[in-house]
This record gives sequence, C-alpha cells and structure tokens, in this order.
Amino acid sequence: MHIEFRHLRTIKAIHEAGGLGRAADLLNMTQSALSHQIKGLEDQTGVELFVRRSKPLKLSAAGMRLLRAAERILPEVAALEQEFSGLREGKAGRLHIAIECHACFEWLFPVLEAFRKTWGDVDVDIRPGLAFDALPALMKEEVDLVVSSDPEDLPGISFEPLFDYAPVFVASSQHPLAQKPFIEADDFRGQTLITYPVERSRLDIFSQLLTPAKVEPAQIRQAELTAVILLLVASNRGVAVLPDWVVREVKYSSDYITRPLTEKGLTRSLYAAVRTEDLDKPYMTGLIRLAGEEARRLQAA
Repeated sequence: MHIEFRHLRTIKAIHEAGGLGRAADLLNMTQSALSHQIKGLEDQTGVELFVRRSKPLKLSAAGMRLLRAAERILPEVAALEQEFSGLREGKAGRLHIAIECHACFEWLFPVLEAFRKTWGDVDVDIRPGLAFDALPALMKEEVDLVVSSDPEDLPGISFEPLFDYAPVFVASSQHPLAQKPFIEADDFRGQTLITYPVERSRLDIFSQLLTPAKVEPAQIRQAELTAVILLLVASNRGVAVLPDWVVREVKYSSDYITRPLTEKGLTRSLYAAVRTEDLDKPYMTGLIRLAGEEARRLQAA
C-alpha cells in the first residue's frame, strides 16, 4: 500500500466539502480525475473509504481512520514546508553568538532585542567566548557568529567590521592623574588597575599599551560588572580602561574623568566573525547592520 500526501488532502477535502464536485473545485481538478484517484486509493487499501449513495457523501469507518491520519499529518507537513521556505528565504535559521569582548554584553542586548522584533523565527543564543576557543567553534559550526576585536586569517571565515571605538582611561575626578590631558603607559606604574576577569591578551590596555611598553601596574583588581568597576573607580580604589561607548554615562558625571590613552589616542575595531558562506543570509546581514547602528548611537549619546 502506497499512500501519498495528495491522498490525505483528497480525503480531507471530500469530508469538508461533502461531495465530489465541491471537493474537485477545492483541489483544482476535474470531478472525473478525483473519482479516478479515489478508486485507485480504494484498490490500494482494499477497503471502501466512502459510504456509497449517501448525501452528503460520508466517509466509511476506514475512511475516518484515514481522515484522522490526514488531520494529524498534513499540519505537520505544512509547518515543515513553512519552516523550509523560511530557511530558503533567510527568514529563519540559527544564530548562536560567542562574545570575546567582555564589555560587549551591555551593547549587544539592545541589538538582540531589536533583532528579535524583525527576525522572530531565528533561534538566537549567546555563549560567552571567554571560556572557550570561540573561533575554532565557529569553524566547526558550533556557533554562528563571534564578536571579536582580533581578526585572524582563517579559511572560510570573514571578519565583518562593526564599528571603531577608543579605549579610554577612567579615574575618579579626585585622582592625581585627572590633571593630565592624556595618559601614557608610565602613568600606570604604582596604580591599581581594575579590569574585567579575562586574560591579559584580551584586554586593550595590556595588548595595545602596557605589554609593548613593558609596564606593570602595582596591582590588578578584577570585577565582573562594568557598574562595579565604575563604583570602585568613583571611590578612588583604582583606575580603569574601558571602551568609550561603555563610559558614555560618566562623561557628564562630576565623579569621574575620562582621558585618551597617549597623545594621539588609541583606536580599535570590533568585528563580527562569520562563516563566509553565511554572509548572504538576510538575518545575518540584518544583525550586523543593527549592531553597527546601536554602537554609533551609544557613541553619540
């Protein structure tokens, strides 16, 4: 016995229409072709599916069994068709994100909230990239996008620019360094530097300034949250270096000062690392666009 989806649709249409003529119209076929299909289906099953000479046309007990199967199976098939259509058109898919930038959590959440409203059929998840090798995970398709400030030459991986930012020095307005127009590497000698709890190689202050200058702070204190770092800085318990978009709120606070690093300032870039083959997916380009817009909004605030 070989039952096809069209057979299930036929049984359902005849039951709902109550006759071959209306059912044929619903199925966009002739009544003769519909009658032939029914006869072929009954020959296959070896049972009568309809009670003959009844008006309206009624299903037999065997026909009712087939109808119940149709009512169960056809909606599942329709849902699959819709899902596959969304995948083909780039409206649905998976977007698992790893973040190598600790401060990026605060910037990324508003981006994902805006993304959700447009791309509700995309499965979004976040994995902190600080605890595992995010880029190898991207290559193995364990994640789909990595937020990183350190582009690498990797086969099949593209680093799409999101935005540029400036790491800036943050200190209490009562700190002696508040009198300087800019901060140099030597100024960190004897200071307590408050950082996120990540490897030095992932912190701009070390990779871009202190390590090349071979300067070591007197003490390093770590805090998980930006708000806690700023609280400690305001209390004059240490100094910090944070992205300029993170400290937008302290620019106008009398408790803090922000200063550029070096006379010319430092500039860094943030990237979205994605598999090159995924770049043409509309939801991927949508997220990258939203990310850049949100960052520029924060920097302008």
